[in-house]
Amino acid sequence: MSRRARLRDRCAASTAHDGPADAVLISRPANVRYLTGRAAPGSVLLLGPDGRDTLVSTPGQGPANGAHPADDLKEITLEVPGAPPGAPSEAGEGEARGGTRGDAAVVAASLAERGGARALAVEEHHLTVARHRALTAAAPSVDLADLGLVVEQQRVVKDEEEISALRVAAEITDQALGELLESILVGRTERHLALELERRLIDHGAEGAAFPTSVATGPNSGLPGHRPTDRRVEEGDFLSVRLGARYRGYRCQIGRTFVIGTAPDAWQVELYDVVFAAQRAARESLGPGAECREVDRAARQVLGAAGYGAALGESTGHGVGLEIGEDPRLSPEAVGKLDARVPVTVEPGVHLPGRGGVRIDDTLVVRPQADGGPELLTITTKELLAL
Repeated sequence: MSRRARLRDRCAASTAHDGPADAVLISRPANVRYLTGRAAPGSVLLLGPDGRDTLVSTPGQGPANGAHPADDLKEITLEVPGAPPGAPSEAGEGEARGGTRGDAAVVAASLAERGGARALAVEEHHLTVARHRALTAAAPSVDLADLGLVVEQQRVVKDEEEISALRVAAEITDQALGELLESILVGRTERHLALELERRLIDHGAEGAAFPTSVATGPNSGLPGHRPTDRRVEEGDFLSVRLGARYRGYRCQIGRTFVIGTAPDAWQVELYDVVFAAQRAARESLGPGAECREVDRAARQVLGAAGYGAALGESTGHGVGLEIGEDPRLSPEAVGKLDARVPVTVEPGVHLPGRGGVRIDDTLVVRPQADGGPELLTITTKELLAL
């Protein structure tokens, strides 16, 4: 069953937050791509009351490479701004219609009204207030209801095609990181190294970086989300790196920490061993049916026993896919259990102010023990290397 058909079934089997709806408007970009295979900025998807699916797109955008097939999708391409009225618009695959202007969501709402929709479910968590008002004005006879996070929930469990894309993204990321480790690092700035890593991702076939690459040295190492600075790599530094490739829209994440010099200091070895043990405990707790909070607890207990319990932060990891930071969350407050074929990160870290710290991140896919247990996608060594 196609992704859009499954969404229709879910909507038919339940009601939107504000009541039942006979049409659905998807505007969040990652959700549009998931359901159509198209990555055109500003595009929206309408699941009409007549059972017809329509993508309203901006001009000049074709299908995403390797995207989920959408052969039965009707497409309307908005006219290029400034084109003469009635001039033909650029068409993507499928059926196109010229002479259409304006906001794609507003056009889709008008189509729903003309198609006889009585209620239109929209992604209120994505729409601005102004855009919501514009939809109401464009389709005054249609009641707007909140779809909620139905598509995001459907995206949590990946099919094997999606996991294959994540696997390639991880391979690209491992290649880029491995090449960097073979180069001379001392004297180079965090910013320079981050830019080089992102260039290497592109060189190996990535569409781009999955998120802003973080390179942190010395006292900056181990900081979550550190933005690279002009600090230069020095002998004796911890060097922590966090990066990921985006391939066919899918994003992975890896984080590693190294020591610059001939050998690490005793405190660096001790700290690294603790974080590594916490990461291993969390990875080993992954499995279908495992509670998300228990995965977090596995890492947190190891760090707490070593005196670093407060250093972990809000969570041990999160889901990945078309976005970095999808559900599920592996945190103390998380509710719910893991399913098979859910890709997640496991990324504990400890930062000691003024000294630096350690982060170890991996992307894994939850698998049952009968299939070998969690599938590790990011395979760069986790040995504490002295570079």
